[in-house]
Amino acid sequence: MLYLCATPIGNLGDITQRVRETLAEVDLIAAEDTRNSLHLLNHLGIKTPLTSYHEYNKYDKAEVLIRKLKEGQDIALISDAGTPSISDPGEVLVKRCIEEGIAVTSLPGPAACITALTLSGLPTRRFVFEGFLPADKKERMEVLEELTGETRTIILYEAPHHLLHTLKELCEALGNRPIALCRELTKRFESVEHTYLDDAVEYYGKEEPRGEYVLVILGQTREEKIRSERAVWESMSIPEHMAMYEVQGMDHKEAMKQVAQDRGIRKRDVYNALHK
Repeated sequence: MLYLCATPIGNLGDITQRVRETLAEVDLIAAEDTRNSLHLLNHLGIKTPLTSYHEYNKYDKAEVLIRKLKEGQDIALISDAGTPSISDPGEVLVKRCIEEGIAVTSLPGPAACITALTLSGLPTRRFVFEGFLPADKKERMEVLEELTGETRTIILYEAPHHLLHTLKELCEALGNRPIALCRELTKRFESVEHTYLDDAVEYYGKEEPRGEYVLVILGQTREEKIRSERAVWESMSIPEHMAMYEVQGMDHKEAMKQVAQDRGIRKRDVYNALHK
């Protein structure tokens, strides 16, 4: 069996008893950074053998681990901190195990994204986790464009040396939204800054960011979303409005229905405008 073992994101006291026991009992531990994980295992007094499994070997090493699992070994997967497979190469190994019919179980524990969300003071019922924004410029712009109309609370990760640039991009794409900047979670100097995107840009333009950040951003309200969507099509002709939806994959009848709904007119009026 593959065991996904959540490890502390800062405070070593957050490890669960079940994870401690599992790490001690499995045949092998696959770790994102064996040097980092060795400190944790030494702290726990665990001598289980370690092997590396990280972003740069996740495909080839997954096949090695699959063979060991098929031979009957039990393997625990841990990340540098938090829950494996969350913004983590572990998702590749889990997928391969499922394809090969190998049992997988998850031992719950710390996750920085959930910890930050609960501390943010922002709505928690509906949220979207994006992890780190893509490095590729085109893909990054596409994700930011998608987030522009997102009504759920948005959670992102960011490294200190990229924080200011990312905050500027978010402010430009999303407007001046409330944000909680969470850092050093569960550690001695844990902090949560409740502010707005433009104030965060101004602050970190003067102060050097330190530590890994989790950004929790208020989503767009439904009223704002309706207004922004209306702004997109209200300057369009009816044929242009139709074309906008058909390009998105709607069939002709469904697009007519949506255009009529947007404009508060009858489908017959849309039909007549198209056939003038």
